[in-house]
Amino acid sequence: AKAGLVEAAHGGTLFLDEVGDIPLTMQVKLLRLLESGTYRRVGSTELRRADVRLVSATHRDLHALIAAGRFREDLYHRLATFPIALPPLRERRDDIPLLAASLLARVAPERTLLLAPAALTRLAQHPFPGNVRELRNVLERAVLLATSEEVGTADLPPHVVDTTREGDLQFGGDVIALREVQRRYAEWAFKRLGGHRGRTAAQLDVDPKTLNKLLCPED
Repeated sequence: AKAGLVEAAHGGTLFLDEVGDIPLTMQVKLLRLLESGTYRRVGSTELRRADVRLVSATHRDLHALIAAGRFREDLYHRLATFPIALPPLRERRDDIPLLAASLLARVAPERTLLLAPAALTRLAQHPFPGNVRELRNVLERAVLLATSEEVGTADLPPHVVDTTREGDLQFGGDVIALREVQRRYAEWAFKRLGGHRGRTAAQLDVDPKTLNKLLCPED
């Protein structure tokens, strides 16, 4: 008589990750839940009702799966009421500073870790074919190797350090400015360290004048 996820989500939100990997047999049951609001517990014949807001995500091309007969078209139309396409990480590199900061806080909540400017530059230049999951894995490894509160390039995996180059990179005709990435990270570090410029400059291992330029680019 243990409550499942649908029952537990009654009156709230049910999040289904990687919905494109759901087997066809399970897709039928999910479609029934969405159309009728009813479900059965495993091994039970009793119909139960659930009022849930469904949010789903997938990295797969659902239209291609539909054409291949691996995803039900009627289920797709039930799910795609308000689709949001999230670009890959390589197309939104200015998100990397805040993502990296958030992930560092999650994987090492007991430490006050900051990325060295050179390490941040390498991350901003990496194409991240594995998107945010790859970024998290890279930072988890870096945290294990870091011997201080600063994560440097030596803590990053070789494929991130060796396959990048200094300067701006160009992908699909869009030039990605590393300066903006550095500025956003400096702002985050400054707030995290209580607005103390000297401590922030020391933690990031940058000259105070360089930090001032990053925090006040118009001055």
